[in-house]
Amino acid sequence: MIVPRIHTRLSLARDLDSLGIRAGDIVMVHAAMKRVGRLLNGPDVLIEALRDAVGPTGTIVAYTDWNGAYDALLDENGRVPPEWRAHIAPFDPAVSRAAAIMACSPSGNPGASVAAIGARADWLTADHPLDYGYGETSPLARLVAAGGKVLMAGAPLDTMTLVHHAEHLARIPNKRLRRYEAPFATSAGVVWRMLEEFDTSDPVVPGLDDDYFGRIVGAFLASGQGAQGPVGDAGSVLVDAAAICSFAVAWLEHHVRLEG
Repeated sequence: MIVPRIHTRLSLARDLDSLGIRAGDIVMVHAAMKRVGRLLNGPDVLIEALRDAVGPTGTIVAYTDWNGAYDALLDENGRVPPEWRAHIAPFDPAVSRAAAIMACSPSGNPGASVAAIGARADWLTADHPLDYGYGETSPLARLVAAGGKVLMAGAPLDTMTLVHHAEHLARIPNKRLRRYEAPFATSAGVVWRMLEEFDTSDPVVPGLDDDYFGRIVGAFLASGQGAQGPVGDAGSVLVDAAAICSFAVAWLEHHVRLEG
């Protein structure tokens, strides 16, 4: 009889410790669960292992986004035609999928929303600006300021959300802007508001490759920074948030100058 390779809460916590996650850490997690492999008691085991790794003084963060999926309806001014408004479910951070799964504190920006659980979850997600939600007072900025880390547990390197914060900080010309209307669920009913953000749906400035997030993270790892190892079956990466953010800002400013 061939026994399948099964990962447990204990074995995953050991993998996370070997990679460099410590008690008290604030860790932003991107996970490709299929790559992590077969988990005893299901996918919640990874969340439990992460909480074990950071302990009661640590915090786990995840990017949640909002599946509004109505971009095709926006007019040239970023507004939703009146006849479509009643069909679009309003943004409610408390019922986002990640927030529900993690039973944690969500932030309030639709496009840049995160959810967190642990000792500093409320601090990390509080007062998330609606405009420029990846900017200087965002949860991502707080992650950097607090000495946090980013874990890519089998997730593609080009999905590292923190690089959007570097896009905001980088002093480069011709950043593309996006203005769009979004509905918010409030106690008084649905409220529509225009939001403004650097456009993160494509490279923030013309001339950059579509996969440049992956190029940045790959170059960072090639420079000898960060840690690499398995989490379950998944090849994984752990980086210091401040270090990768500074590297990404410098990379953007250098490459945009060269290509400009």
